[in-house]
Amino acid sequence: MNFASNNEKIGACWVNGNLVDPLEASVSAVDHAIVVGDGVFETLKVTQGVPFAVSRHIKRLVFSARGLGMSLPDEDLTRKAINEILEKDPAAERLRVTWSSGPGPLSSSRGNGEGTLSIASSPGTKWPASEKVQLSEWTRNENGALTGLKTTSYAENVKALYAAYEVGCSEAVFLNTSGWLCEGTGTNIFLVIDGKLVTPDLSSGCLAGITRELVIEIAEVEERNISLSDASRTSEAFLTSSTRDISPISCLGEIVLTEVPGSVTLQVAEKFANLVASNPDP
Repeated sequence: MNFASNNEKIGACWVNGNLVDPLEASVSAVDHAIVVGDGVFETLKVTQGVPFAVSRHIKRLVFSARGLGMSLPDEDLTRKAINEILEKDPAAERLRVTWSSGPGPLSSSRGNGEGTLSIASSPGTKWPASEKVQLSEWTRNENGALTGLKTTSYAENVKALYAAYEVGCSEAVFLNTSGWLCEGTGTNIFLVIDGKLVTPDLSSGCLAGITRELVIEIAEVEERNISLSDASRTSEAFLTSSTRDISPISCLGEIVLTEVPGSVTLQVAEKFANLVASNPDP
């Protein structure tokens, strides 16, 4: 079962300066994002036509591109494109911004041309009221070349997520190669352990999620290494992402949580909702 599926319909697309039909061929078949996954991306939440945390997302897009050694996306053009696509699709609830190294050879070597900037809009995802999370059988490499970068090389996330779907879970969480809790396929994770709200430190190899970052700013959170033994003492937990905001966890692997959503989760969710309502670009 695909928990994230809602018969998603792409609302509008923008590619290298032009609004295009979502079903038209508008990105080259030899674009390096297609050929070898040589690209970076961001997913933005949109509320009543207003994108959330645009500045932070664009900053991370640039950070990821720099980390891959790619040319950098034009920040002003990216903002302009976001505005144009929201004018075209005012009902959008989600934006996907992708920057690739552009057309290249059918190998790992890059071409010498311009990069490709593309943006697509869609409705939001309808998530369960609480989520069952599988502990993935595969590990995240905290020492890898892509660690901390949000790249289009997502195949291992897709594989882990569909393995979670097969056992009735809506997300999978990785441990890293040292055995510490790391991150989900598209989420960060927070746990209440011994009364304290904790989340894996960035040294675990997890992505510096935008929602994660904001939760740390609005709540008292300890960033540290978290073992499975630590996790077994969890009283409540939640996932964060740009499409989920704050999403309660009902079970994590074999750990069944009875307080769902817990009081800390509710407090954080309320603070985050207030932040979204009061400041679209915090």
